[in-house]
Formats: sequence, structure tokens, C-alpha cells
Amino acid sequence: MAAYRKYFYSVIKTYFPNQFKEICLKTNENYKAISIDVHFSLHSSNPLDKRLDFSAYFLSFIKTLDEQGENFERIRSMCLEAVTEYVKPKNKIQQALKRIPSKLMNTWVANKFLKLFDQRVSKKAHPDGFVAKIITDRKETFGLGYGFDILECGICKLFKKHNYQKYSSILCEVDEITSRLAGLTLVRNGTIALGAKKCDFRFKKEQL
Repeated sequence: MAAYRKYFYSVIKTYFPNQFKEICLKTNENYKAISIDVHFSLHSSNPLDKRLDFSAYFLSFIKTLDEQGENFERIRSMCLEAVTEYVKPKNKIQQALKRIPSKLMNTWVANKFLKLFDQRVSKKAHPDGFVAKIITDRKETFGLGYGFDILECGICKLFKKHNYQKYSSILCEVDEITSRLAGLTLVRNGTIALGAKKCDFRFKKEQL
């Protein structure tokens, strides 16, 4: 079982103690059907596509809650609660590891890695996957030397395919959480989920 599932189960148990087993089973059934659309991600040459398995489960959870008659805000709240617990460091070592990448920016090691990473994420490996562009110009990245644009979002494609596109913006909120954990503040003008042509990710180092 994927590690992230237990965090969704925990939320289900909190909000639906009397329907716990039923809702867990339904979520897993929905995932079984939805995950067919993201099987390609397991072997994709684009590393961003690896996010799609988690996104499929996230969508399955949303679909189950929607079928239960829950409204958008309640679904959003439960989703963010589950994902926040999932991405949160579980100890001081994990917390420190999440901050290492931001400390390495503007070093030769980081620049070499970003160049190679850009070569992989800028190529569409599958029609339903991601396409991105890594930005290393310091003038465009608040001096950090790292940012990126999502030009095609595999998550939005998946949610749209299942007619749940209005919920895809919830995952955009998670970007702010993961950025803070890395010691960064996310600066963004728009997302594809909310109608922009691209998702622009720029970061500022948090002041200690």
C-alpha cells in the first residue's frame, strides 16, 4: 500500500467514524478505475509524471466525498488536512533534508543538476503528462537561480478527464506548504487550474 493512503484513512476515520470502512473501500475502488489513466507515469521518462499516482488517489478521495454529497469547502478542508500530514517532516532529520536543496542553489552542483533536469521535464513523455521549463536566470528568480514554469499540467488533464477540474486547484495550494517546508516562500502569478496559460513557480528564501 502506498504510504500516502494512511493519511487519507486518518481523515476519513476522523470525519466519518461510522462509515470508515465503506468510504475507504469506495475510495480504493475509485482509485482502481482512475489509476488506469496514469499507469504510464510509473515508467515515464519525465520525472514530474511520477506525481500522477498520488494525484489519482487524491482525485479518488475527492470523487468519493463528492458522491457522499460533501460540498467544495468541506472537501477542500479534508484534502488539505490529509496532504499536510503526508508532506510534513516526521522528524528533525527529514526536516533538515527538505531544506538542503534551497541551500545548494547557485552552486555548480545545483546548476549541473538543473540543466539535466530541464532536459527531462521539458519533453512530453506522454500526451496526458507534464511539460515544464526550468528557470535559472537569477534576475527572474529573485536571485535564487531556480524557478520553473509548468506549461502542461498532468494533474489538470487527469481531473478534467474525469469532470472534476474545479477541484484541481486544491493541489495548487499544497505547493505553498511544500515550499515553506523547504525554507522557501512561493511567489506565483497564476495556475493552469485557475485559467492561466502556465503555472509559474518562483521562490524567495525565508528569512530566519
